[in-house]
Amino acid sequence: MRMGVGLACRPSFASAPPSRCSRPAVDVRCSSLSYPSTSSISTSTSLDHVAFIRDVALANPPERLHFLLNILQARGETVVPPEAKKGLIPLVIPLSESLSGGLTSLLRWPTSPREMAMPVVEVKKHGVWYLAKSVDQYIHRILAEEDAKGIQDSKFWENAADFGREFYNKGDLLSSCIADLDTYLLKKVGLFPDVIERKVARHLQTGDHVSALITGEFYARNHFPGFGRPFVFNAEILLKVGRKAEAKDAARGALKSPWWTLGCRYQEVAEMAQWEDEQIEYIKEKVTEEGKKEDLKKGKLPQQVALDEAAFLLDLASIDGSWDEVVNRVAECYTEAGLADIAKFVKCNG
Repeated sequence: MRMGVGLACRPSFASAPPSRCSRPAVDVRCSSLSYPSTSSISTSTSLDHVAFIRDVALANPPERLHFLLNILQARGETVVPPEAKKGLIPLVIPLSESLSGGLTSLLRWPTSPREMAMPVVEVKKHGVWYLAKSVDQYIHRILAEEDAKGIQDSKFWENAADFGREFYNKGDLLSSCIADLDTYLLKKVGLFPDVIERKVARHLQTGDHVSALITGEFYARNHFPGFGRPFVFNAEILLKVGRKAEAKDAARGALKSPWWTLGCRYQEVAEMAQWEDEQIEYIKEKVTEEGKKEDLKKGKLPQQVALDEAAFLLDLASIDGSWDEVVNRVAECYTEAGLADIAKFVKCNG
């Protein structure tokens, strides 16, 4: 019996047929951008990221991207070229790399509205971890976190005063009289997966299963469109409190999201869902010529079949992080779906 997940369950901006756009294509080649190495973020480096986002990723460059790059470097991260995507899921735009190897990036959903802010994510081998819904929100969070650490770096706060005062001023956390940083972030900045998960963990540590379940259910509402991580975590909580049947259903629901958004390895979720390899075999069948012909016979538009194949290939690649093996075919799928410019972005991995 097939245990397949249809793309109709996926977020619409990840799988919907492309809309027509009158904006002329801009011929920006990956190799034409230069990336000077300096001790601080140069204007040219910032402009390289802006040009890449605008002309290759075909998205609106975040207004305060230059400031984010500066404060990421101030926190010890190294700015990397936006095209340095080799070995990564091809839908990200790298920004900086931490000392531990974490890669802060922007996520470019293939068919999202142009006006939609790109989420800030950390790239993992098997996909991405959601950091913030936008550059502005991530800046706000970083400033609050640095203040909570007692960072006194005058240069850092001078820069923050120039660009970040509308989000946060040094001392706002203390003057808010809010007991801890996580609570401040949730009340004053926004929702973040790691903060919510820590909140649930504290409820479990104190034996408050009711609050843990309520918070887990809240987490799994549509606060993070397109991401499967909240559903995975909710399944984990249900399992911890002994609700095995509900945990199984929640895990199966999580696998309706792109597998590279689960926040963990696919196998961990499949185990909770009590699935072995049938889901993988179903997806593999869907990307065969026979599988695609079957979808066309059922009335699916060729463009949607191509988008589905791209999504399925990314799912399969997330299992072992074999992104480079599928990138060319994923790009071809986007071309077949009428998204030639997005295909160029996907293939740009210099």
